[in-house]
Amino acid sequence: MSVLTTGDRATHPLWRRILRWTAFGAAALAAVALIAFLTWFPRFVDRRLNVADPAGPYAASPDAEALHQTLRVADLHADLLLWTRDPLVRGTSGHTDVPRLLAGNVAVEVFSAVTKVPWGLNYERNPSDSDLLTALVIAQRWPPRTWASTRARALYEAAKLHDAARRSDGRLVVVRSSAELAAFLERRRVAPATVAGILALEGLHVLEGDPRHLDPLFAAGFRIMGLAHFFDNAVAGSAHGEAKGGLTTVGRDVVRRMEEQRILVDLAHASPAAMRDVLAMTSRPVVVSHTGVQATCPGPRNLSDDLLRAVARTGGVIGIGFWDGAVCETDPASIARAIRHAADVAGVDHVGLGSDFDGATRLSFDATGLVQVTEALMAVGFTSDEIRLIMGENVIRLLLEALP
Repeated sequence: MSVLTTGDRATHPLWRRILRWTAFGAAALAAVALIAFLTWFPRFVDRRLNVADPAGPYAASPDAEALHQTLRVADLHADLLLWTRDPLVRGTSGHTDVPRLLAGNVAVEVFSAVTKVPWGLNYERNPSDSDLLTALVIAQRWPPRTWASTRARALYEAAKLHDAARRSDGRLVVVRSSAELAAFLERRRVAPATVAGILALEGLHVLEGDPRHLDPLFAAGFRIMGLAHFFDNAVAGSAHGEAKGGLTTVGRDVVRRMEEQRILVDLAHASPAAMRDVLAMTSRPVVVSHTGVQATCPGPRNLSDDLLRAVARTGGVIGIGFWDGAVCETDPASIARAIRHAADVAGVDHVGLGSDFDGATRLSFDATGLVQVTEALMAVGFTSDEIRLIMGENVIRLLLEALP
């Protein structure tokens, strides 16, 4: 067999054929990898991070079932909009969609827009200069404008909820005002298979330091806004940030503008210093959409008794979460124990649900299992009227009073 020189290889038919097939094979492998990235990766991440264990159906006592069906359940925090699932289709992963919310007798759900999460995410200390959501956003085939803009991501997630509402034949209604909520609740009396969605924002880094950017977000329907997520930003320090500072000068301007527009300030994830700064200047109720309490589950973002009382003094509501960082053990009894303490300290009129459904959380039930929370509240001694307040009426009252 003759040996080909370097020059011969460039022109020899066999060598050219080998190069073509090698290039074809490399392109084919790249295409397969891209298809897998765009189809398998988002579903894998969703299924891996959003878990209900055990899976339903979820049983409860006849008394709990009977009471639960009379409630207007309201939940202050779910992250469904981050994922590829169609909100109108009952899914086999995660915790929420409209069919499962209806099966859980949810009347009002707050849908949060998640726009940035730092690499190496932890509860203690995160920098603000990285973002692991970019790969997920690209893999989920969000528009290119969202790849490098957190504000564009928020607006895209809002558009997803509005689109789902348009396609829902009235099962999902996006609420932007107290009048719209009152009208929805009146309609729900005769058409109970409906749920109201309210848009919330997880972190004001999307403003990029400019309070004027509130206006397009308000126009898109956002009515609840968290100051910070897992990192400090130009508005406020995070409980998980590096500096964990209070409100900045820009942040004080933002809070004033939010109050003028009747946007509810959400203190979830905010540093204690930022919480106290808001509580010292606010003239309106605030919410802590998803949290725990230090007394039953110590942790960097759970509320001390002093902060529970301070939020209650504004007329606000504290949403108790269902995940381990909020209640340590995720069973309904642990959720009820945290709610019991919050109600004893802040008053039963100031406590609600803040599930963190679909928030990269491993829970012991999905939205269809909310009856188990009702049963657990019965077990720790709450009356039917108190359970009605905790499971939804406190949140509904606040929204009717505080929305534009």
